[in-house]
Amino acid sequence: MTSSQSERTTLKRERILEAAMRHFAEKGYEGARVEDIASELGIAKGSVFQHFGSKGGLLIAAYKKSVREFSAWLDAPPEVKQDGFFATVRYWLEITPRMVREDWVLYRVALIGNYATDLSLRREINRFLRTEDPYGTTPFIAFGLERDELRRDIDPDLLASILDWTMERFQDAQLTEELDPGLFRRAGMDEQKTRQRIEQFLILLKSAIGAPPGEPKPARPRGSGTRPPGRRNAR
Repeated sequence: MTSSQSERTTLKRERILEAAMRHFAEKGYEGARVEDIASELGIAKGSVFQHFGSKGGLLIAAYKKSVREFSAWLDAPPEVKQDGFFATVRYWLEITPRMVREDWVLYRVALIGNYATDLSLRREINRFLRTEDPYGTTPFIAFGLERDELRRDIDPDLLASILDWTMERFQDAQLTEELDPGLFRRAGMDEQKTRQRIEQFLILLKSAIGAPPGEPKPARPRGSGTRPPGRRNAR
């Protein structure tokens, strides 16, 4: 394949993905139809399968593209990170609704990948999250350990897992309420109630993974440190 052919193939793949993301976001996984995506682009349905193998493969590619466009934990502003690990968590929680409004397609596709897929697709998504660490959770845990804000009696991998699990569920609850008012258990929360809910979540998170207040910090052996960045668990 020549370089020009390769470029055309890449561009075509990107066009298919962009259209697919909108269709998945608007209609869900079951409702989106490959033939509708192909018709919109003026290409054959078989061309979509040639690039992605199946409708499931198309969703996996759309999910990966969406998640890779999200910010990582340590992309928070310097003044936020200066205030510490839990201040950074609060920052991302507080701006979640704004980010949804700015590009709801990305978040909608992520929600569909997280919840509205069969087990085989979910397994592939988990494998991607585990190996790529798109949110940079491992270096963020290292950041919290360096600041002595996190527990040292818990393996860093488990700390990262707990952060991922709890944040995913809590943030997705925010996204569900923002994208589909009425689906959250108690819809219609005002701004004050939302802030209160975030503060309560942070209290729970600190009680689980935060360093106990006033406890002497264990000395670290010379030359040691937190683990280098690398993926350990799905968000």
